[in-house]
Amino acid sequence: MKRLLPPIALALFLSACTHPTVELVDFETFHVIRVKSSDVVLEDGSLNPEVQLMEDLEDSETKVARTDVAGIARNMLGIINSEKVIHIAGTFKGHDVDGITPLTQSGKLVIPADGPIRNLVLVSHYTVAANYEAPSETFPLEGILAAKGYAVAIADYIGYGVTRNRIHPYMHTRSTAQSVIDMGLAVKPYLEHIGRSPESDKVILVGYSQGGSTTLAVMNILQEEYRDVFPVQMAYAGSGPYDLAGTFDVSMQMNETGIPSAIPMITQGINEGEGLGLNMCDFFKGNLLLHYDEWINSKQYTVKQINKLIGSRYLSEIMTEKGRDKTSEETARLYKALMKNSVLNFKPESPVYLYHSRQDDTVPFENSLKAVDYFKQQDIRCNFGDYGAHTMGCLRFILTVYNDL
Repeated sequence: MKRLLPPIALALFLSACTHPTVELVDFETFHVIRVKSSDVVLEDGSLNPEVQLMEDLEDSETKVARTDVAGIARNMLGIINSEKVIHIAGTFKGHDVDGITPLTQSGKLVIPADGPIRNLVLVSHYTVAANYEAPSETFPLEGILAAKGYAVAIADYIGYGVTRNRIHPYMHTRSTAQSVIDMGLAVKPYLEHIGRSPESDKVILVGYSQGGSTTLAVMNILQEEYRDVFPVQMAYAGSGPYDLAGTFDVSMQMNETGIPSAIPMITQGINEGEGLGLNMCDFFKGNLLLHYDEWINSKQYTVKQINKLIGSRYLSEIMTEKGRDKTSEETARLYKALMKNSVLNFKPESPVYLYHSRQDDTVPFENSLKAVDYFKQQDIRCNFGDYGAHTMGCLRFILTVYNDL
């Protein structure tokens, strides 16, 4: 077993080194496997190119170059408390999809290199498909919040990082939210161990897209089961498919989806999470049926690459007639599970900041309108505007949260 550094010495080690060597720290709840120091902005004021942006910000459809993205980011960053942040990738004991069986998972903790830590921020990350995009493997975009003086915990989710050989239970809100919470439970004592405990006991929740929906699920579970451990100060939810069944209805009515890869990811993800035992041949056809396991479960392809491999955004071309008919026996079971995994099923006890671009081409804006209507008696703060397509909306969401904190 490795010799443990005293908490103060370890904290100094992490904050003083520009590029610290890997220091394995055997700790009861969070086992560190990799440590790295990074600048948030470079000397010329531009965003560090290591920061992982949501895919497609540079593609031909959005017409946004990396230099333009960096300029937008730098102009919106505002005050930076710590130019340098420390990335701590590690593993923790979480729960499998059944919520009972122990399962070692992975994630990343990002902290300011120096200065006090205000709060612990539990991030539910947006959709990724390739394992190299997982938070533990990258400088996640949400990690820039650490530059404002926050400890940012981002779980990989089941299916990524050390569990990459597993099917990701995509949009299965309970298991995904539990991963986020388990990561938080692991890093809280770890931060105390290294002498960097947050000044406040309250946590802040942040998530965009898949993470937006998961963030509300996290909030619900924390209110019901972890109220004394993690009182919620604020939840920031951006462009999430909060009404999963309603999103299915919209896509089927239009016979079109802005993100074809989500079709197999949701179908097999909900099937995995709920243990439905469905056969994918009842839902997929053509090349999608032949190759979905490789395209999705190898974790070698990004969302953009999978979309291109699928080759169509028209559901009638990639899904069976039975799979598009929610009155069929198989699809009815899936649809019922989609309704179960809607997050519009509780009353937030803390403020919720809802963000959505009306130009979103991936997650229908109707999701946020339904959320506002459902939460109308609660403290809901809305930011709806013309912020570009889904990917540009992500960048603006994170930067808006950064400046609001």
